[in-house]
Amino acid sequence: MPDHVRGLAVLSIVSALAPLGVGCGGGGSSPAPAGDRLSVGTTVAPITSIAANIGGDRVKITGIVPEGTNSHTFEPKPSAAKLLSEVDVLYVNGLKLEEPTKKLAEQNLKNGAETVELGTRSIPESEYAYDFSFPKSEGKPNPHLWTDPKYAVKYAEIIRDDLSKRDPENAGYFAANYDKFADLVKRFDQAMRTSFATLPREKRKLLTYHDAYAYFARDYDWQVVGAIQVSDFEDPTPKEVGALIDQVREQRVPAVFGSEVFPSPVLEQIGKETGVKYVDVLRDDDLPGEPGAPEHSWMGLMHFDYVTMTEALGGDASALKAFEPRNVAPDTAEYPQ
Repeated sequence: MPDHVRGLAVLSIVSALAPLGVGCGGGGSSPAPAGDRLSVGTTVAPITSIAANIGGDRVKITGIVPEGTNSHTFEPKPSAAKLLSEVDVLYVNGLKLEEPTKKLAEQNLKNGAETVELGTRSIPESEYAYDFSFPKSEGKPNPHLWTDPKYAVKYAEIIRDDLSKRDPENAGYFAANYDKFADLVKRFDQAMRTSFATLPREKRKLLTYHDAYAYFARDYDWQVVGAIQVSDFEDPTPKEVGALIDQVREQRVPAVFGSEVFPSPVLEQIGKETGVKYVDVLRDDDLPGEPGAPEHSWMGLMHFDYVTMTEALGGDASALKAFEPRNVAPDTAEYPQ
């Protein structure tokens, strides 16, 4: 098991100014009647939220993977076949995350409809992250690009271009929403970096329930010490737990992070045996709050996680707390329960 994942990259998100004459609605066009809107299917909730920020009320977006579900092992219900037979496009993460849903889509998509793999299109294969939960020998890279803001912007860019191709009349609206989203993420990134700077590098260490922060760690100079949920998504062996306990002690990890959705007695045990704080509220694809609320969004999710991490490790999250996450377009997506 590698001790850590290293990396530092500078997030550079350049957002163009909205075209002159484009107001808050963007593009100058009005929402189409429900029956005339593009029908979009999505998988995990962060992707649903990003798509909603770009498509707004000009598209009909329906999620497939319920929040709080293990997306790696999720099997869509047979009823999802009907939804997939009606959509114009299905946005998935790719990188081997949603194979059962992709297979069902291949069997049911109508003529002209496509599956667009946002993650696969966002990163070259040479930059895939492989680690203890996603070993290269199994051929499945770590798929959690969306926890790194620069990739969320890339997802939004791909969605903007794809929706514009399918609905040229609303291309200006999609472009204006993308510009606002990219600008907001740029400011979020600045708040993240300001807050993270209050943490000495030796404290920016993550031992988590789920291995969801590999790309984030590369770009923000954090160290992923380990993850409890190993490659078969079962609990680690007693030997592996012992190794993690030794690692926490040796590296003086300030806190260990569990999941609100998937409580981990193993992480709790590690916290007790090492005397470090156990924080069991992180989320990787379960959005905070209720649908329609500003915090029920990709940005609200990331904001919650990074405030939580910063404070638990002893940093000052004031800059992040001062930043208010929000959607840049009406979120009319349907999030499955």
